Amino acid sequence: MTLKKVPARFYLTSTGSNPVRDWLIALPAGDRRQIGHDIGAVEYGWPVGMPLCRGLGEGLWEVRSSLPSRRIARVLFCLVEGELILLHAFVKKTQKTPTEDLALARKRQKEIER
Repeated sequence: MTLKKVPARFYLTSTGSNPVRDWLIALPAGDRRQIGHDIGAVEYGWPVGMPLCRGLGEGLWEVRSSLPSRRIARVLFCLVEGELILLHAFVKKTQKTPTEDLALARKRQKEIER
């Protein structure tokens, strides 16, 4: 059995909510399965490059998923103490990653890297 090189865990807010997990649960089952598969590929195969994974600079990365629902999703993460911390996730609607999505992921990244 192959061990995960970098296990993933969800970012938790200071109030204990789990925004990425909640977002995932709200998706259709096929989309959830694809995103889970893609995150798993990163966990077992790290480091992983394009087209599955891309660096966004300053220690922030994205898992790039093409969903069965014909949409595109991104899960933004950072690496902390040998773990992937899943910071933020969204369905992509534009070519460029929205500034507010990047800002939220970076804010959460700073919180946990203190």
